[in-house]
Amino acid sequence: MKVIIIAGGPASELPDFSVWPEDTFIGVDAGTIALMDKGIVPSSAVGDFDSVSPEQFARIKRVFPDLQPASPDKDETDTEMALAEAMAYDPEIVIVTGVTGGRLDHYMSALHAIYGFHLKYPGTQFFLINKQNRIRFLEAGSHEILRSSRYRYISFYPFAEEIKGFSLTGFKYEVADETIPFGSTRFISNELEHAGVVSFIEGNCIMIESADE
Repeated sequence: MKVIIIAGGPASELPDFSVWPEDTFIGVDAGTIALMDKGIVPSSAVGDFDSVSPEQFARIKRVFPDLQPASPDKDETDTEMALAEAMAYDPEIVIVTGVTGGRLDHYMSALHAIYGFHLKYPGTQFFLINKQNRIRFLEAGSHEILRSSRYRYISFYPFAEEIKGFSLTGFKYEVADETIPFGSTRFISNELEHAGVVSFIEGNCIMIESADE
């Protein structure tokens, strides 16, 4: 099962929702309106709804009459609430979008929240997606990566700590048993012809797949 979380970031950053015709959607704050404007009724809506107008909130309430907004003074973010809601569906994949292109603190908060859920739920794959990029975390081990017709470039970054024993096979630029220190930008804009393998023995890795437009 796949759950798509739509937050309230700029519409210009949102991907094409039609690629998920039969999946479960969760609206986060103004992201609920973004879904409804596309004719999609989300399975649930969460957040404090401080970024919607009274008219927009009334529209949301017509779909979810029992909806109670969260307190703006809560400890967790709206995205964290949505991630927790998503896990109630026992999904294989969770996709988060609508968290880029606006405030950078919101983006960083979402990235760290996804990382926390990635650690807590190792059986679920978590992705952060916008119109041009797809981000996921990789844990230590071996991962087969298939070439995507959408995303030409693939970059790798250590997250919070260095990566040890990093190897790439089947990529345009191959490496073996490298150490990537935190802060390194060496492994940006690699490419695949068909399929490749990413492996490492220690650390946490962010993989970013990107398109030019």
